Amino acid sequence: MGITILPFQMATKRFLWLISIVFAVILGFQYLELPYSNILFSLFSTNKIPTSESSTLQDEHALDVANKTRMSGEENITSNSEQKSGGPYANSPEIAPAYLNSPLSPITKMSPDIPTTVSSNDYKTSLSRNDDNILDNNSSVNSVPKENQGSLLPVPEVTTISEMNKLLLQSHASYRSMRPRWSSAVDQELLQARSKIENAPIVENDPNLYAPIFRNLSMFKRSYELMEETLKVYVYREGDKPILHSPYLVGVYASEGWFMKLIEADKRFVTEDPKMAHLFYLPFSSVMLVKTLYVPGSPSYDNLIQYLHDYVGMIAEKHPFWNRTGGADHFLVACQDWAPSETKLHMAKCIRALCNADVKNGFVFGKDVSLPETHVRYAGNPTGELGGNPASNRTTLAFFAGKLHGYLRPILLQQWANKDPDMKIFGKLPKSKGNKDYINHMKSSKYCLCAKGFEVNSPRVVEAIFYECVPVIISDNFVPPFFEVLNWESFAVFILEKDIPNLKLILLSIPEKRYLLLQKRLKKVQQHFLWHKNPIKYDVFHMILHSIWYNRVFSATTT
Repeated sequence: MGITILPFQMATKRFLWLISIVFAVILGFQYLELPYSNILFSLFSTNKIPTSESSTLQDEHALDVANKTRMSGEENITSNSEQKSGGPYANSPEIAPAYLNSPLSPITKMSPDIPTTVSSNDYKTSLSRNDDNILDNNSSVNSVPKENQGSLLPVPEVTTISEMNKLLLQSHASYRSMRPRWSSAVDQELLQARSKIENAPIVENDPNLYAPIFRNLSMFKRSYELMEETLKVYVYREGDKPILHSPYLVGVYASEGWFMKLIEADKRFVTEDPKMAHLFYLPFSSVMLVKTLYVPGSPSYDNLIQYLHDYVGMIAEKHPFWNRTGGADHFLVACQDWAPSETKLHMAKCIRALCNADVKNGFVFGKDVSLPETHVRYAGNPTGELGGNPASNRTTLAFFAGKLHGYLRPILLQQWANKDPDMKIFGKLPKSKGNKDYINHMKSSKYCLCAKGFEVNSPRVVEAIFYECVPVIISDNFVPPFFEVLNWESFAVFILEKDIPNLKLILLSIPEKRYLLLQKRLKKVQQHFLWHKNPIKYDVFHMILHSIWYNRVFSATTT
């Protein structure tokens, strides 16, 4: 008897053959890694989420490709004349040193707390080959998520210095504070100041300012002039000592105390009429807050947060100015490590000048300010010694000494302590009068390692500037001081935490000519980090005040 093949059976067989052919093609693409194979595969696996491991491998592959692509043109970059004007970040660098092309191996055995992925090609020193005649171009920004009012820009696990540059640029273009509930003449004055800064006349030379260390010298100079001409600050007098109006003037957190002392004695910027004020200062000490209220051994500092809540509530009840802007024109200056956490709830809309300027802990570009952590040993002489050996007499390649706070420093010592005579890496040094041993090491070293401790910030950054030892910042997600205006890559080196095993290779790959330029610029930036009992133009007091003013100008809105 013959077998009859029905039409629907033939159709079924054709359909099965078609499916078999399609899957064979897909498997062939996957196996041979042909172009667009991932796209084809994704059409049949839309419910699958990529693992972090696969994402990491793709990121690392992209990084390798980017570095290899850069190699060919790296050695043939010619010098250009220094850019004297342009956009807000005209002086931002985009020059990668030779070590970016070295086959650096990532850490394979590290603390699990250290991020092992990197989302950019960065640990650049961004120095030019020709001293004052340089064209530093900012890298292009394709698409950075726009920041909504009061929110944070999305950031990757590790935010490199070049990515921070992009976030800063985006925030100044998009971040705006809460609209005032009612109008005031000061709102228009801030908008007029912004326009004048954005259209600043070109500054070709200034005897007191060194152009290469600034993002845009013309804009900084105009902004500073307008601050001197316009800015008025109201200092709230309410509150009792020791937490309020009680500056703490010595130790590693002394920056907040010196600012408080000097602003409360100021006659130029401070006004007694709050209706004239562009900014309102909340004069509390984060150091004294902890010393006064924290119970040693307690797992919580909720009582410290409650104290600040009650203080703000008292200010808002007694004065109308907090409620007018939701606190957006109020600012605080706090250096103690816990300050970001203590202030992020009830003072979130304020401009916060913080030593612990951590991208991953709520630091908002365009609003918050990175406060320099200056270690003041003697209140009678806040600056102390300055300077160090000439570059030709700095015999140590790199130096670090300090307590083994946090996860990173033990790794630094494990990798480098007593391993190499060029790398003087220690734990805590024995006590010496005036900390002379520590200071002498800094004065005789080319590079001073500023490795994070419990938090991202370290007083070593400013100490290195004092002793003219080029700072090497090893602290992922740390926003360096005065980031709004200073071009940090022109006088410092940034190295990712994961690259600690390659420290010497990285530092040796920086040409001597480039190192000398780094150190020259470091000397020029020094004046902006010095405290004086009687503040002088462009010193650290005025730089802190300027960064707060600058961020307020660029975030202010009107009704």
